[in-house]
Amino acid sequence: MGAAHKQVSSRLMEMVGPSGLPPTLPTPPELLEALSRSMDALISLDWFQAETGLYPTSLLFDAPWLDWASRYPLIWLDMPSIWNRRSQRNVRDLPALAKTGIFPEYYLQNFHHQTDGYLSDHSANLYDLQVEILFNGTADPMRRRLLAPLLRGLKAFVGRPASRIRVLDLATGTGRTLRQIRGALPKAQLVGLDLSSAYLRQANKWLSQLPGELPQLVQGNAEATLFGSGTFQAITCVFLFHELPVEARQQVIKEAFRLLEPGGVMVLADSVQLADSPQFSPVMENFRRIFHEPYYRHYITDDIVAKLREGGFEEISAESHFMTRVWSARKPA
Repeated sequence: MGAAHKQVSSRLMEMVGPSGLPPTLPTPPELLEALSRSMDALISLDWFQAETGLYPTSLLFDAPWLDWASRYPLIWLDMPSIWNRRSQRNVRDLPALAKTGIFPEYYLQNFHHQTDGYLSDHSANLYDLQVEILFNGTADPMRRRLLAPLLRGLKAFVGRPASRIRVLDLATGTGRTLRQIRGALPKAQLVGLDLSSAYLRQANKWLSQLPGELPQLVQGNAEATLFGSGTFQAITCVFLFHELPVEARQQVIKEAFRLLEPGGVMVLADSVQLADSPQFSPVMENFRRIFHEPYYRHYITDDIVAKLREGGFEEISAESHFMTRVWSARKPA
């Protein structure tokens, strides 16, 4: 695993941008070792939970690497436009769709400097591969950290038929999280919500390959959905909060509370923060410097537990795995 750890450390810590951009912080050897140990622990836990039956071992090999390999050249072809946007600090280089008025203002940016932001099929086709390259193949293992608290939370409905359990994934993107949930809850009713119709089209492609009922995919804003109150037993949300301004984070929590049935569980997964992972502070700082993440600096100092309590949740717990922090909270019964 040593070579793999060096690769992921390089991607996380030492990406080189065009001249004039903020320099990245240096990578001390002890930080590389901490990243290696943390990555080892993530992979070991992922295998252990699969082998003990928490979710199928097939999820460990679920990534469509052959498909992604065919898209890999497109990433290199896309690099010049990314460098141009970074060097020019152009973060509003978006397609005409952005002018339709259906998106919140904070959403209309080139997050990560990626082409078209989240508003095109081109962006959706490359997103998963870009994330896996950044994290050296650990994005899905980090997403799977929500499965254990999700399954624990659903024990409140143990007497209910599995087919009557409804799980909503907010900001579902290309559906990678829904694939993980489907593996652990094959009979549950799954719903994915996202602002981007392009990303939902990509999600439909991935999810239609799975056996069983196709998850329902809905275009909408996680701050204000059209679902009825108390209609879900569980809500998940992965890698969304660090891309939201503070007011929107609280509104998403408020909306999730409304949508949950009493006793239901919300499981939130996102980047680690300074309070729980201070040893990785250079990684967090470099992430902010390398990518366009306008709300990340505030996010890594935000008190998510306090926000969940303010939103009405109780039984709040949190744990960290490699570069991911996972919170679990219950709506009072």
